[in-house]
Amino acid sequence: MTQASTPAPLTPERLEETLGDPYDDDNPYGFAAAVARDEADAFPEELCAALRGTGFHLAYLPQEWGGSFETFDRSIALVRAAARRDVNVMPGTMFSIIAATCLQIHGSPEQRERVAAILREGGAVAFALSEAEHGSDLLAGEVRLADDGTLHGEKWMVGNGSRCSAVYVVARTGERGPGAFSSFLLDLAGLRAESDGLTRAASPRTGGMRGMDFAHLRFAGLPVPEDARVGRAGEGLEVAIKAQQAVRLMSMAGSLGIADSALRLALDFALERRFGRAVLSETPYVRRDLAAASAALIAADAVALAASRGVHALPEAFSVWGPAAKHVVAEASEELVRRCGAVLATRSVLRAGAPGSGMFQKLQRDAQVVRVIDASPLANLRSYAGQIRTLAAGGAEVKPDVLESVFTPGAPLPPYRPALFDLVTRGADPVLGGLGPVADAVGEALRGDEGPAAALVAELAGQVAVLPALTERATARGADPNELVDLAERYAWLHGAAACLRLWWANRDRSLYGAAPGSPGWLGAALGYLMARADGVDPRRRGPALSPALDAALALRERNRMFTALPVVLAARRAAS
Repeated sequence: MTQASTPAPLTPERLEETLGDPYDDDNPYGFAAAVARDEADAFPEELCAALRGTGFHLAYLPQEWGGSFETFDRSIALVRAAARRDVNVMPGTMFSIIAATCLQIHGSPEQRERVAAILREGGAVAFALSEAEHGSDLLAGEVRLADDGTLHGEKWMVGNGSRCSAVYVVARTGERGPGAFSSFLLDLAGLRAESDGLTRAASPRTGGMRGMDFAHLRFAGLPVPEDARVGRAGEGLEVAIKAQQAVRLMSMAGSLGIADSALRLALDFALERRFGRAVLSETPYVRRDLAAASAALIAADAVALAASRGVHALPEAFSVWGPAAKHVVAEASEELVRRCGAVLATRSVLRAGAPGSGMFQKLQRDAQVVRVIDASPLANLRSYAGQIRTLAAGGAEVKPDVLESVFTPGAPLPPYRPALFDLVTRGADPVLGGLGPVADAVGEALRGDEGPAAALVAELAGQVAVLPALTERATARGADPNELVDLAERYAWLHGAAACLRLWWANRDRSLYGAAPGSPGWLGAALGYLMARADGVDPRRRGPALSPALDAALALRERNRMFTALPVVLAARRAAS
């Protein structure tokens, strides 16, 4: 591949400065413009063009492809800064990440160069896997490459399917099993629709992320050149499933961007509204809801941060790390939006007429789409559940220095190596595995602290210790199949709690979430939230533990910072006229 010049890295702060105050109704990159597009089912052309002007679309491309990608935690921070204004920028600028990842794993130099050239110019390369009749039952796919080298069948809900210059298609080339599928990179430039064997048909409109380019691709004898095959025959489905692990990471950034704006709008309202003589944010019930929402966001942020760094250090473990993190981030973000809706009350359902009201409705709808964009919650948990027996059996523990680098923002990381993705993790979940000594050390460090964090750390260690016994029961012959999926969900929430614990321990000498170094408040809040979700109970039952999360959110808002462990400064708010 020809080495292209590497652009200067884009920072979240520079992106924020370029896009300006999202509260400004005259800002074409703000909330009012996002709501107007949403009402009109319009694609965010102007916003995507502005992002391309900053080099945003290069943030996930390898540097050898002419991109500016360094680490996933940096790229996710950029996506959050854009997605908090309108999550529709993700398909508008980054939907090609899965096709690009597939090409990184098994594409030829010529195919990689073709894709890189399209993406450097701001174009799109679509990914066509799902079919309407089969959903997540990928082995039932019917799109087929016939013996004469022509493609037949229909792929549905293809992101950027109407405007893509090329498409990576997974098609049947055999009769049964995962090896019956191969992949092809098809150049669509210059095709004349039906006369060339391809029709691009608009997909049904979605309730959220309105205006997105989802299309059905109908193949009716489309000629496929021999050099269009990507990799070896029979490995298409395997590589596609591996590559979806990268999509899970970027979808987390979308969830977090939505959550950031939802919490900010709820805090704005609660701090300005009075109930009798009290400010609404100080009334007990509202404060409890806001604390639960804040704890959910801190937990989701910590889990996503760990995953975005863990994918560099331990890509071979991401078949369990990714689904666990995706579940926590998507479900916590959706609950956050619901809690914030309770605070906003009637204003959460207004399309117009109150500041931020139309935007909050859009956030509610968008969160539902992001939650299923790469896999449904059930499909995601099933992928985790299928590996639980192996996880419980354990294996060699990850070296402490490797995990320390994962949980220390800014520490050097290995290069991103998607070729090391695997379908099944061979050994324990690296975040949960070996947690006992860390929990003991944290418990000792918190000795004498009067807050709830120490007790929650001990509770977490106890719950992790009994996971092997629960796994044995859930995988026993004749066990209720739902018990295994329920256990997978429990694993996911405990994975999240372990990630928060490790993050606190690795950074106890630095400020996270605006708190003093070593402050256990945010840790207790995150653990309280995550342990409640693991137990299947309302997190508000752990109300006292959650309060420090709201304090942290209020402090970050006051300092105009993103709701994240990283010190990201947001665009300045324009003074109200």
